[in-house]
Amino acid sequence: MTADDRHSVVGTPLPPARTLPFPPKPSGSYAGRTLAESTYSPLPPERHLNDDAPNVLVILIDDAGPALPAPLGGKVNTPTLERIREGGIGYNRFHTTAMCSPTRAALLTGRNHHRVGAGQIAELAADWDGYSGHIPKSSGTMAEVLRNYGYSTAAWGKWHNTPAEETTKAGPFENWPTGNGFEYFYGFLAGEASQYEPNLVRNTTSVLPPKSPEEGYHLSEDIADDAISWLRDHKALSPDKPFFMYWATGAIHGPHHVHKEWADKYKGVFDDGWDAYREEALAGAKVAGWVPQDAALTPRPESLQGWDDIPDHQKPFQARLMEVCAGFGEHADVQAGRLVDELERLGYIENTIVVYIWGDNGSSGEGQNGTISELLAQNMIPTTIDQHIAALEELGGLDALGTPATDNQYHAAWAWAGSSPYQGMKLMASHLGGTRNPMFLQWPARIAHDPVPRTQFHHVIDLAPTIYEILGISHPDTVNGIPQDPIDGTSFAYSIDDKTADGRHRVQYFEIMASRSIYEDGWLASTTGPRLPWVPGMPAGIQTWTPDDDRWELYNLDEDWSQSQDLAGQHPEKLAALRELFAIEAAKNKVLPIGGGLWIAPLHPELRIAPPYTEWDFTGDTFRVPEFCAPALGNKPNVVTIEVTAGDRANGVLYKLGGAGGGLTAYVIDGVLTYEYNLFLVQRTTIAAAEPLAAGDHTIEIETSYVVPKPGGPLGVVLRVDGTEVASGTVPVSAPLLFSANDCLDVGRAYGGAVSRAYADRMPFAFDGEIGRVHVAYKVPAQA
Repeated sequence: MTADDRHSVVGTPLPPARTLPFPPKPSGSYAGRTLAESTYSPLPPERHLNDDAPNVLVILIDDAGPALPAPLGGKVNTPTLERIREGGIGYNRFHTTAMCSPTRAALLTGRNHHRVGAGQIAELAADWDGYSGHIPKSSGTMAEVLRNYGYSTAAWGKWHNTPAEETTKAGPFENWPTGNGFEYFYGFLAGEASQYEPNLVRNTTSVLPPKSPEEGYHLSEDIADDAISWLRDHKALSPDKPFFMYWATGAIHGPHHVHKEWADKYKGVFDDGWDAYREEALAGAKVAGWVPQDAALTPRPESLQGWDDIPDHQKPFQARLMEVCAGFGEHADVQAGRLVDELERLGYIENTIVVYIWGDNGSSGEGQNGTISELLAQNMIPTTIDQHIAALEELGGLDALGTPATDNQYHAAWAWAGSSPYQGMKLMASHLGGTRNPMFLQWPARIAHDPVPRTQFHHVIDLAPTIYEILGISHPDTVNGIPQDPIDGTSFAYSIDDKTADGRHRVQYFEIMASRSIYEDGWLASTTGPRLPWVPGMPAGIQTWTPDDDRWELYNLDEDWSQSQDLAGQHPEKLAALRELFAIEAAKNKVLPIGGGLWIAPLHPELRIAPPYTEWDFTGDTFRVPEFCAPALGNKPNVVTIEVTAGDRANGVLYKLGGAGGGLTAYVIDGVLTYEYNLFLVQRTTIAAAEPLAAGDHTIEIETSYVVPKPGGPLGVVLRVDGTEVASGTVPVSAPLLFSANDCLDVGRAYGGAVSRAYADRMPFAFDGEIGRVHVAYKVPAQA
């Protein structure tokens, strides 16, 4: 089909649906007093869509910068991205929020992220409307609207929009995907997942991965398999219904996990380092036609290490981290390609809108200086790269990177390189490297391929109104009895047919953790705020910081593609006007207080989402309790009391919290009671009894206390059996925040990652005796 054969992408407008759901279809039959007096003439099924309503597939890659894909000038092979680009059109001025939960909430609702409670990730929510972690029911999702119009709706992979305190098997479930318009969900609720041992849910049920890492399991492959299976069922059972599929990978968010053969494809590719990569990626982007020929390369920030600053003996470690990430990115793209292949095989591809967004924000610098266990940075525990390399040698050397044994993430300078030519990266709402992500659109029935990217400024909030306009439907005033907030997004359907059309999205604010900017008609004013994501520890002066003191920059993006020329000194009036506009947009969109996203993490980690209880009663078959909802056994004084019946020389896990990258566990091997505290792989503390447990009934107590009462301080641990102390020791450094953003508390076995290497090859290492009551109590007064 040629471009001339296609007609406008915008569908025939349908009568506006002011209220969803639609009223029940009336009966066409007449019910008389008797059957003989009655008539039977049912009305045909009601349709609320045009007959040719397209299917919609949204593919969202995680934490991926614009300079990574090979089709756009980078070095990461992305055949599916290339396929969608070559079959459709691309947008090179498409924007996200600079952070995970905020982008996803904005994409699904069509509203600005603070207006839907997503000014911060769900796990660090605070009690202000813009940071609550709750998408209000007054902002119905695209899935909810399309489901009411007759679409089958399903989602896979990363969700990250359920309040952390609501992610246990006990619910409540109204904020899970199935409570937000999706009829089916398979994936994980948290912000990240081990790709080998994820904590999965199907709809509202906790489920285990279908196979083990040793059997070749990988999460990206699993969600592709499951989506393909769903598509086949849809074809067989609901072939007349259009579908909306939201397929969101956990890649390439940390931890960077991929099988060795994928990482090995990139051996030696990154040996010249990140500074050289930046230059090569920009040159490649120009050749690919993705950025203008006059786009300038912005300099590396002074506080970010240069490749030449890295000691030679550390460079193989830093290069391998990037090789693993590149393999991880290619692997995720290939799995998306399997889904597109299935659309084609089933005959759906011609009338399916495929939206491919490379990144919910820019590449992530949360690995800071490069790490084998990414939560070290979030816990603000100082380490050296040589410590990481030494710990890695115990796990098998560089080949252990990307495996279940580590939770590795690359140096922040690789994130900066992956954002070439821009200054920023993830968490920086101030600079385009954090917020500008490639987006591609394919719809063979209606859209002709155009290799020249659209340059209109657009934002992730624009996707929902675009889909509505294409379908010819209106956003409802009321959904499920709840009045709806206005849509903030601007449809970009106009630009699909006319690449030269003037842009219609004229104003957009950005704010993440006090990094912020404001766009208006080609101009951008921005400030980084008090925090740079690659700088370890608490931001200097954060206790007295005020947004009034931040220095703002000014850029003319119509003339300066990459924010390379700060014009603040030349146009002070323009800067002042934009700062005032930001203040107006911030107030209107519930951004206040400025920096609200900083409240928990650097200022009040003791206020992170946590259960309200001080005591718990578990049983021996309690498992998969997300760490955010579990007792804080690693950083609050507590006593765990376990009633067991043990056989002779018993074996198995009594409990574990966290995963392979960090956690604590109590277990017995050949009857020997053992406690282990795994401080993110760089330090392990093992405390073991001198004699094995005798066969029979026992009461085991494990008591934890602060030696020095401060977050991260040393812990004293005492092990008792039937009231008698059998071992004690000190954990030199503790994790003040948490061990894992994905793993769980398990009792009686160890699902997820292996906290201890002592039983890593025997997972889940279920206890071979019986566990009765497990009582956990914080010691009073509980200390942070």
